[in-house]
Amino acid sequence: MHVGVPREIKVHEYRVGLTPPAVAELTARGHGVTVETGAGGGIDFTDEDYVEAGARIAPGPEAVFAAADMIVKVKEPQLHECAWLRPGQTLFTYLHLAADKPQAEALMASHATCIAYETVTDRAGGLPLLRPMSEVAGRMSVQVGAHYLEKEQGGRGILLGGVPGVAPGRVAILGGGVSGVNAAQMAVGMRADVTIYDISTSRLAEIDEMFEGRVKTAFSSRAAIAAAIARAHVVIGAVLIPGAAAPKLVTRDMLKLMKRGSVLVDIAIDQGGCFETSHATTHADPVYVVDGIIHYCVANMPGAVARTSTFALNNATLPFVLRLADKGAAAAMAADPHLAEGLNVAAGQIRHKAVADALDLAFVA
Repeated sequence: MHVGVPREIKVHEYRVGLTPPAVAELTARGHGVTVETGAGGGIDFTDEDYVEAGARIAPGPEAVFAAADMIVKVKEPQLHECAWLRPGQTLFTYLHLAADKPQAEALMASHATCIAYETVTDRAGGLPLLRPMSEVAGRMSVQVGAHYLEKEQGGRGILLGGVPGVAPGRVAILGGGVSGVNAAQMAVGMRADVTIYDISTSRLAEIDEMFEGRVKTAFSSRAAIAAAIARAHVVIGAVLIPGAAAPKLVTRDMLKLMKRGSVLVDIAIDQGGCFETSHATTHADPVYVVDGIIHYCVANMPGAVARTSTFALNNATLPFVLRLADKGAAAAMAADPHLAEGLNVAAGQIRHKAVADALDLAFVA
């Protein structure tokens, strides 16, 4: 199989679908790889690094798409990239279609086989290809929340960890999954006052044991969330329903309860966001203010730490890339039902029910 790696083109996105070591694994198995010139430049990989790993270098993205049987990316293809896809070709990347109907329709029109990292599962019911970026985003969320609490950033002027004699800042984390727990780890490390909210009492019990009482836990009801945001200086939205749009847990009216200069960080923005007032931002213009509350809603948060993120992502995706290249998409998914859960679009149809329901489109099993 021939694998193509285009350069990512979203604003301030420096990650790359395959590192040179990953390319070397493919070429050692006899697969061809074409990489767009400069694709790894944002994390200090040169074209020569890829050539040494056995790749060919293409002068532009169209040549990559034309040469490849499978495209491996990081972020969802933009609409003009979707137009380069073709029937029989496989796309393997993050898609997050539940919040992006135009992209879904463009992928359907391409008749390519589109497999989304974020809906591939594992035996434990987890999301192994979403996990590394959830870990990164969770840890980053506390960093950015602390930063935007600073007065010169428009924040309330609070040091998240406090000092002796002055209480620490309060962090409310909505969702006790991978990103929520990683956010809590960072917030505890900064000596903040941390509470995690979740609808699973068994998960809350696990978190309580995990943190040995250093993190408070609370059942996530509407009343509990309203009380939480009234007290919190940083609210981190970390809810996830695989493949589906994120639920709106904080309404605009609820912002009136918050202290002016507090910060909302929406990790769920790729799936539409879990705050009613959220809309996607970029690293070039990451925040905006609604009713005196700072909103950080960058849709590719891990792109800010692109080198760490790329290696973490490649560690998770490479085994699946190798299976897809060795067997072809149809055979690889037939052999692995967990990989098959990643199928979102094929033959012009939506093939993931949660995505179809979110977009109000027909689902084909």
